[in-house]
Amino acid sequence: MNTLIPQTIDSLGVLDLPQPMEALASKSWDAIIIGAGHNGLTCAAYLAKAGKRVLVLEAKERVGGACTLEEPWPGYTVSPCAYLAGLMHPLVMEELDFHQRGFEWFPAEAGLFVPFEDGSSLQLWEDDAKCEAEIKRFAPNDVKGWKAFHDLISETRTALRHHPDGDMWLGPAPSREQIEARLGGNQEAIKMMFEWSMAEFLEHYIEDERLHMALMGQGVIGTNASPFDAGTASIHFHHSIGTMEGQDGMWGYVKGGMGVISFILCDVAREAGAVVATNTPVAKILPGQGVELADGKKLVAPVVVSNADPRTTLKLLGESVDSGWKAQVEAFPQEGCTMKVNIAMRELPNFNAKPGLSEPHHFSQVNTPLTKAEWKAGYASAQAGRLPEKLWTELYFQTSFDPSIAPEGMEVMSVFSQYVPNTFAEGDWDMHRDTAGKLAIDAIVQHCSNMPDVIEHLEILGPPDIEEKVGLAGGHIFQGDCLPDQMWDKRLSPRTPMEGVFLCGACTHPGGSVIAANGRNAAMEILQISK
Repeated sequence: MNTLIPQTIDSLGVLDLPQPMEALASKSWDAIIIGAGHNGLTCAAYLAKAGKRVLVLEAKERVGGACTLEEPWPGYTVSPCAYLAGLMHPLVMEELDFHQRGFEWFPAEAGLFVPFEDGSSLQLWEDDAKCEAEIKRFAPNDVKGWKAFHDLISETRTALRHHPDGDMWLGPAPSREQIEARLGGNQEAIKMMFEWSMAEFLEHYIEDERLHMALMGQGVIGTNASPFDAGTASIHFHHSIGTMEGQDGMWGYVKGGMGVISFILCDVAREAGAVVATNTPVAKILPGQGVELADGKKLVAPVVVSNADPRTTLKLLGESVDSGWKAQVEAFPQEGCTMKVNIAMRELPNFNAKPGLSEPHHFSQVNTPLTKAEWKAGYASAQAGRLPEKLWTELYFQTSFDPSIAPEGMEVMSVFSQYVPNTFAEGDWDMHRDTAGKLAIDAIVQHCSNMPDVIEHLEILGPPDIEEKVGLAGGHIFQGDCLPDQMWDKRLSPRTPMEGVFLCGACTHPGGSVIAANGRNAAMEILQISK
């Protein structure tokens, strides 16, 4: 490791300009990458390691984009947007020496905990035997259906990710026909990936309504769709297709927080020779020529790679855009419907269904469930520009695994919730933010004896706040929906019709979340063309 370059984590991703901008503008670059999110840094690392002269331009003061670290309150190190790691591609981690750089990951083996209003609860362990025992206790008639439900996910994951013909997340995006061929015509797998709603998926295998309630939210994570809409089953599958650290479908916590992933990628890129310049917003993409900065300076490169979302990239291209590509981007759904609430607390939530402050469920994800009627009403309200009466929330407790991120004796909880409006029929987020945050807290309070009294600090991020904080147009955490009509070969291609212009963000294959395969795929395509 080159010790002359300070580790990015030392400054929580806030970097000084490595050289005066006049000096950077005087150089000729092989590639300029717009945006130092994790995919942009991945692309930079691969290109730089291949000997390319790479410049990364980040508009914000901090690298990492939605996968970064901040200190919102003294003594707390918080991942403001990204929260768990489970889809990070193992090949990227291997090729870029993650473990040699101190990367540690804690699998959330306790799985998913769901408390119900009647005082009952469900713990869906990652261990198959423990989970089946819990299902037998909770819904004895559904043991066989539960096993079939999870066997289908496992078999489909194996067919797409672990097949002798290769991992379908790497390289050019496959078509539906290619995927169906890989699946051997398995009709249930095909329906799960392309047709079923989350409600249909659950109802096909499982009878118990409380089990439906427990899992319904897994079909709409980050997705502006109802769990009763066609294709939402694929959202659950997408979030179950990971193979991180050799553990299929497992999610977990990164030591230090999610931003450590981006910071390692930044270290790799810079040590390979890439230059990363923060506080440097790009005003225009000049296809085949480079970019123009907000202050009018031009930087020259035959290749420009945008890690920005497609709507932002479209604005940067201005008139220099192919009309067909413009229409494709404008048709790509990119309206966020999620709210992130970051909370500092004196102690973890004490759940009425399972009292205690250091229980197995504090090492799992926690969902506060909704009935099917509440799901339908909540989605309809958000679509009409109103807050719902009740929010679905998913809770994460980073400090259960890694107390170093908070002052001694304090806890951090991340709350991910849906649905909230992107824009309100009346008023705006400044008017409704506190009410929206209270709705998220209320969803937790009804299940806990010590909330909200233990809360010390609160940060509420609606879609416009996410857009402002990390530059994601529409506040969409995946740069666009991940439903079947926007996945696989329907996702935007890394190579655009504009000369020398590429994409490397979550809008490309294999989709949203912290995966990094998107950045690698773009780099491999650029290197193939430049041979």
